[in-house]
Amino acid sequence: MKYIEPSTGRTYPLDQPRWRGDNGEYLDLEPSPGLKRADIDQSCRSIWRYAKALPVAAADAVTMGEGWTPIVDATWEGMPVRFKLEFMMPTGSFKDRGTSVMVSYLKRYGVRQVLEDSSGNAGASLSAYAARAGLQCRILVPETASYNKIVQIAACGADVRMIPGPRQAVADEAVRQAEEIFYASHNWQPTFVEGIKTLAYEIWEQFGYAVPDNIVMPLGYGSNVLGCRRGFEELLRNGEIDRMPRLFGVQAANCAPLFAAFAAGEQAPGAIEVSATLAEGVASSKPTRGREVLRDIRDSRGAVLQVSEEEIVSALRLLSAKGLFVEPTSAVAAAGLSQLLDQGIVGAGQSTVVILTGSGLKASAQIGQSLALGLA
Repeated sequence: MKYIEPSTGRTYPLDQPRWRGDNGEYLDLEPSPGLKRADIDQSCRSIWRYAKALPVAAADAVTMGEGWTPIVDATWEGMPVRFKLEFMMPTGSFKDRGTSVMVSYLKRYGVRQVLEDSSGNAGASLSAYAARAGLQCRILVPETASYNKIVQIAACGADVRMIPGPRQAVADEAVRQAEEIFYASHNWQPTFVEGIKTLAYEIWEQFGYAVPDNIVMPLGYGSNVLGCRRGFEELLRNGEIDRMPRLFGVQAANCAPLFAAFAAGEQAPGAIEVSATLAEGVASSKPTRGREVLRDIRDSRGAVLQVSEEEIVSALRLLSAKGLFVEPTSAVAAAGLSQLLDQGIVGAGQSTVVILTGSGLKASAQIGQSLALGLA
């Protein structure tokens, strides 16, 4: 495998870590051969059971048992649905899939210091895995980030730096600091998506080596969309499945550049007006790989939706009543499912998976306030 610039086709060797091309654009990886079910290491209960489909050998894995998260049956507005509990990861979010592979790769090829910008979950994940790998780690966070997440990042030994302004200002500052330290961005470094694609492999296994009709997920920068597309495409090429599931990405209406582009029929997101949202994990006004995300959702026959703050709170309350204590960003996906049901896009005769990406323990104060729990 090699790095490849999508815009030019130029390639770079994979044994020389980089986070973008010489032209300043993001990089992808060349198509992976993937795997067949006989290649799965059944003795391993983590994403590394799929090591034959990953760009790093299992022997070089920096791992804490991430992946192989539960998938549970439930109902939503009377319809059978399955929730994929990605918040049950070592650091409490789906990011651990991608971080495990990315940190394993970077350590394997000699990177010793890493930088990331994050509203919380990506920073918490990188801080933890960098600590496990013995790497120095710097995390830039917005001043508005959840205190719980900042504590989690700092507790693992990262150098935490608060950046004023909106979420995009943090990303811009990270690019500037990347001149002095390797930018291990989950949005730019493509080995991160290699880890996220194991979500597709797991769903396939947990569905008895089949695929659901629909997968609904929160949508910010879009790594879950990109990972699902890559994983399911590999399974399709290897003859393990005969179709792709529909992918639905859900944004908070207060920050919904991909929804605006999808609704307008545009190929890439443009500038939008942004306001604060409870779903801080999807508050991304300039998604790095927005063109790819829109392409993958359209190719799957899916859609991008947006939900209001009121819909997010309502879904958060309903999820909590089912024993699923998740952060508001996760509730975005459930709120989107309600819209899909109301519009008849998803029906009771179809199999649907909703991805719950982050633990409510990361945002307990915000949840208490938004649900008006009245606690002293």
